[in-house]
Amino acid sequence: MSALPLISGHALDDVLAHLPDGPRRVRDFLADAAALAAMLPAGGALLNVCNDRYRFAVGFAAGLVAGKPSLQPSSQSAETLARLRADFPDLVCLCDDDFDTRDLPRFDFPARLAADPAAVTAIPGIPAGRLAAILFTSGSTGLPQPQAKTWGRLVANGRAEAVALGLDRAPHALVGTVPVQHSYGFESTFLLALHGGCTFWSGRPFYPQDIAAALAAVPRPRMLVTTPFHLSTLLAAGIELPAVDRLLSATAPLSAALAADAEARTGARLDEIYGSTESGQLAWRRTTEGAAWTLMPGVDLDQAGDTTFASGGHVEGRVALSDVIELLPERRFLLQGRHADLVNIAGKRTSLAYLNHQIAAVPGVVDAAFFLPDDAAPDGVTRLAAFVVAPTLDARQLIAGLRARIDAVFLPRPAIFVDALPRNGTGKLPRAGLAALYAEKVRHAAR
Repeated sequence: MSALPLISGHALDDVLAHLPDGPRRVRDFLADAAALAAMLPAGGALLNVCNDRYRFAVGFAAGLVAGKPSLQPSSQSAETLARLRADFPDLVCLCDDDFDTRDLPRFDFPARLAADPAAVTAIPGIPAGRLAAILFTSGSTGLPQPQAKTWGRLVANGRAEAVALGLDRAPHALVGTVPVQHSYGFESTFLLALHGGCTFWSGRPFYPQDIAAALAAVPRPRMLVTTPFHLSTLLAAGIELPAVDRLLSATAPLSAALAADAEARTGARLDEIYGSTESGQLAWRRTTEGAAWTLMPGVDLDQAGDTTFASGGHVEGRVALSDVIELLPERRFLLQGRHADLVNIAGKRTSLAYLNHQIAAVPGVVDAAFFLPDDAAPDGVTRLAAFVVAPTLDARQLIAGLRARIDAVFLPRPAIFVDALPRNGTGKLPRAGLAALYAEKVRHAAR
């Protein structure tokens, strides 16, 4: 079985990561990973919940060397942990804080590793076919599903993104607001460093001031790896930001208006990534230049009926995509919405993504999402609901703003005002969270 390097695009004495107490070279990282691998307890899989991106990276590499695949659920809820324990009874949970592991076997990341960087003389090779990670879908449309990733495909993934974005020619320091366990954060702040020549900041800033501080802590050129939700919050804060050279966004549709505002405010080019946990990242676009996406190197799309399939390159097998796609010449395509997003009420069709875009554009709306309940109304017609964060609006004002934007049949019945939406760490809204919120609000209204 062929072997591929643990790290490519870096020499042993190149910087790989930036930590609050200083940079870490490749040889420092490899020494830390070897020391941790020797300490890990027995077990067939590693549930790596380290918040610190460098510690996650060391844990991932240690597990890879020791033959322990990295389990990376998008949620760390009690229900998720229980399912993981049932499916992987010999897992070990690697932690770097006071994370509640429930009854899972726990191993805390050591405060100090007995590492010897001077003993590192080469970058180790890993069999290309080795199971390296098991990622889990977000649960946006149902229960999270495991997705196995081999080392060879992950290496190809990191290299493909670097080539697509031109970072192989001009590596950047990466600052990510997204968790590294999530497929997007994993690919664009970890694999892009291991196999795209970039470096990464160890933290995961969330609040605008923390994002600014993290950007200031890494050398230029810098790329902020973020989401539409985090980006919108950052711009709304109105704080002064250090120079940003690139912006990268994924996990949810990014409006052209937000993209244009971000580029104007920062002077940085903004690109979007399209993909899924099942397929990995598939395409990219500069949002301000148009709606079409360009496929990443090696990736192909084909269609059978209404379903589009991804294959080739770093994609594991042939993967059916959840989106309605219009293929274009020159390896480009348009997204027309998600199959699960399509709504048909009284013979009229639209998508939840379109409705979410329209409600978010109503002046005074801070955050919002439409929701299609599973149950129908007494007349047999399913009514759309909408959750809205809009402190300065009432229901009448909201509906008036929506009437000017969407067909009356899609107006929310009811519009439910809340203090915040149940977004996860990547800004997504898993359907289970919205369903629970809907049930809670409907029960409360019924009393």
